[in-house]
Amino acid sequence: MKKTTVGLTAALLLAAGALAALPASQASAATAPVKCHLTYELAGWSAIYQHATGSGHVVCDNGQRAAVSLSMHGGGLTAGKFRVSGRGDISNVYAIHDVFGSYAQAGASAGAVNSGTAQVLTKGTASIALTGTGEGVNLGVAVDKFDIEPVK
Repeated sequence: MKKTTVGLTAALLLAAGALAALPASQASAATAPVKCHLTYELAGWSAIYQHATGSGHVVCDNGQRAAVSLSMHGGGLTAGKFRVSGRGDISNVYAIHDVFGSYAQAGASAGAVNSGTAQVLTKGTASIALTGTGEGVNLGVAVDKFDIEPVK
């Protein structure tokens, strides 16, 4: 009788474990992070206060896509006028609506005529690694707010 009880208990535990694992794995697949990519154009100026606006497109690996408007505001020790074209890799989002909102940015840049930029932006656990090339004159360090909003 003891062998039957142990065998029955083991079988029940295995069945319960299998049933518990099935919904958990389906839920994990539905909430797995997706990778999104941003292509953008920004133009702006800075004279202590920094301001830039632009547009872009977000495309996610799950097929979602959106046209977006961009704006950047901030302060710091900056001076110049610039135009930048680039792309960004967005991570730790679960759907395209997680991309929209305000990101904190800290970056440094220097350039005259042709320049490059690389920055990391964060919003909670989501982050964007931006790269771009541009033209203009820009020298300084700024801490900024970077907004991504869907075009309506």
